[in-house]
Amino acid sequence: MKAIKVVEPFKVEIVDVPNPTIQNPDDVIVRITSGGICGSDIGIYNGTNSLATYPRLIGHEFGGIVTEVGENVTSVKPGDKVAVDPVRSCGHCYACRIGRHNVCSTLEVMGVHRDGGFAEYVVAPEANIHVFHKDFDESFLGLVEPFTIGVEINRRGQITKGDKVLIMGSGPIGICAMQVAKRNGAQVMMTDLVKERLDKALSMGADEVVLVSEENLEERIMKFTDNEGIPVVVDTVCIPSSFEQAVQLACPAGRVVCIGLKNQPSQITMADITKKELTIVGSRLNNNCFDEVIAGFEDGTLRPDQLMTKAYNYKDIMEALTMIQEHPQDVLKIVLKFED
Repeated sequence: MKAIKVVEPFKVEIVDVPNPTIQNPDDVIVRITSGGICGSDIGIYNGTNSLATYPRLIGHEFGGIVTEVGENVTSVKPGDKVAVDPVRSCGHCYACRIGRHNVCSTLEVMGVHRDGGFAEYVVAPEANIHVFHKDFDESFLGLVEPFTIGVEINRRGQITKGDKVLIMGSGPIGICAMQVAKRNGAQVMMTDLVKERLDKALSMGADEVVLVSEENLEERIMKFTDNEGIPVVVDTVCIPSSFEQAVQLACPAGRVVCIGLKNQPSQITMADITKKELTIVGSRLNNNCFDEVIAGFEDGTLRPDQLMTKAYNYKDIMEALTMIQEHPQDVLKIVLKFED
């Protein structure tokens, strides 16, 4: 079968690899129909993803149609349309024992730590396979995963009906977090430096947007919250200064959600946190969020069609990568279709 391999930074090949086979009684083989290109895929391509090793079959946002199942599989059958959770965990460390498998001590993500889903076929355990209950456009089966990041952010931030939320950054993850927050009944303000992205955020459901290069964010927040300050801040910009700003902007008793993985320190003092008794949480990957996203896709409250900017055949991977790198202001999500 064909697959997309990053041999080394800046070297991508379409390669022939053996078709996966059933090795365990809970294995499921999926014919991949579509996959979304993520920022971490770009990082593997350009050598800036510190978690990846080479060579690597990339792709952790993918879905397709079940073709074969192991003898113990009961929840899916051949012909089912599914999305695949790329998070693989041990099941017995402390994090796994308390139901937080997404931060397992030996965590592996398909497409990063082990070979991923940008291939014609993939095998994964039944526990990682999530079924669509309605017929759904195959182009969007690979877009469940980024929305699961949005669900995890909302869960970690305890975002519920009536909350007012500031999401810093209007890229794909910010948009997904916004649509989930809206589904939960929150009001959402989004920021960015790129006007085109803010226009897209408004069209996709954001209540207010702030072009921070031209507007006073603090003044807009006070108007948005009737001078109370913002109770929930989600930082998807993920640089030290944005984390500092998130802590500064949160109102007393507020919550801050951080998704960044950078190692550079931020200039935040204990007093910044203690005086306002802030709750600051990290949010990584997803913790059993796939079924909630699939429900949102099927009831129309989450819109993968709005997230997708353009679709390419997987053989045109270099054209797709170039589009993302040269026109970031125009791209939310590029989808690869696995078809001849």
